[in-house]
Amino acid sequence: MMTYDETLDYMFNSLPMYHRVGKAAYKANLDNTHALMDYLGHPENGFHSIHIAGTNGKGSVSHLTASALQEAGYKVGLYTSPHLLDFRERIRINGEMIPQQDVVTFIERHRAFLDSLELSFFEMTVGLAFDYFARQKVDVAVVEVGMGGRLDSTNVLSPDLCVITNIGLDHTQFLGDTLEKIAVEKAGIIKKETPVVIGETQAETRPVFERIAAERNAPIVFADQQFRLEDAGTDAERLRYNVIRSGEQIYSGCTCPLAGSYQFHNIATFLQAAELMYIVGYSDLDERAIERGIANVVRNTGLHGRWEVIGHEPLTICETAHNADGVRAMLSKIDTINYSHLHIIYGCVNDKDFRTILAMLPRHATYTYTQPSVPRGLAADQLAEAAAAMNMAGPHFANVQQALCHVRQNVEKNDLILITGSIFLVADALRDIN
Repeated sequence: MMTYDETLDYMFNSLPMYHRVGKAAYKANLDNTHALMDYLGHPENGFHSIHIAGTNGKGSVSHLTASALQEAGYKVGLYTSPHLLDFRERIRINGEMIPQQDVVTFIERHRAFLDSLELSFFEMTVGLAFDYFARQKVDVAVVEVGMGGRLDSTNVLSPDLCVITNIGLDHTQFLGDTLEKIAVEKAGIIKKETPVVIGETQAETRPVFERIAAERNAPIVFADQQFRLEDAGTDAERLRYNVIRSGEQIYSGCTCPLAGSYQFHNIATFLQAAELMYIVGYSDLDERAIERGIANVVRNTGLHGRWEVIGHEPLTICETAHNADGVRAMLSKIDTINYSHLHIIYGCVNDKDFRTILAMLPRHATYTYTQPSVPRGLAADQLAEAAAAMNMAGPHFANVQQALCHVRQNVEKNDLILITGSIFLVADALRDIN
């Protein structure tokens, strides 16, 4: 009988895990996932689903969708990745994480098969999630794509609706080095005669989505052509907004605990998705459920790390922005905040183009460098050396706890501390304060 800790050790160390080891865990086909679904009795067919892809925002849109469906009274599975503090964050039903014993039982029962196929960590986790959702008889599962779409292990679903939030240059070594190539991979989740929502209209990618949707006879709508959010007095800790649809205000005075300015795009995408979900049969997803789902998203789903305030005087914020589009959105939020001086604690993984990201960051900030506690973490001394060559010199520390302690000794109460660069760095910071 394995303990939960032994089970986690097996999953994290015996099976390749992309977010820890990188390219070695990537598989350019769905053969293993199809074999696993066959073996498990096709649990992916045991529940309705909403499938969500995109470069940025897919996690937030997934949580918003699950929260609203939960407010509408549905039994909702939610599958997301990666996790911040606990592996079980990836698999939830109505906000509750999968019990430890269910994880242990799944691994013990199926370990021989998992080993025989040499399944990756992500392939195995998808199997665990879908098996759990089917056994628990969820009404609907909201499933976030891990990476890409066409070859992602989640792409064995036959969803009621597909959502693609946006397209940016990320994971280019796997998905392609242009927006058009990446769009093709993301569009791989579009299914025959299944509606698809595209969050943001981009000149390079719109023709790709329209062509693939037409080939599959899939109704397509671009959310930003229908919905627009108007800032109604957002502050550092809460988004306040009105909703404009086709030129007419339909919601006013709404709030969302995800206070990053980029959430305007994500909420608009979700609103378009909700409208289509209602049309395809989710008749309990009414205006009240939608508003409450947005307002209660953190409480309902346990979402963390998106412009999350972890301290005051000085204001201290964690933000998981890790690519160019995410950083641009983060910077636009910083511009709305009043502070005396900006302190940025930065750490990243070793396969990111961190020099491009550093070049985007404000020169008026004071920098402190560190590294996330995963094997892919870029060594803090290497990062600091590269940053110094870009005239962004700063001290470096072995972990974010030490870095934050250093920064707190050199701040005023009206300053702003921002911890960013990698989702794993944010996880380390949140772990330290809990």
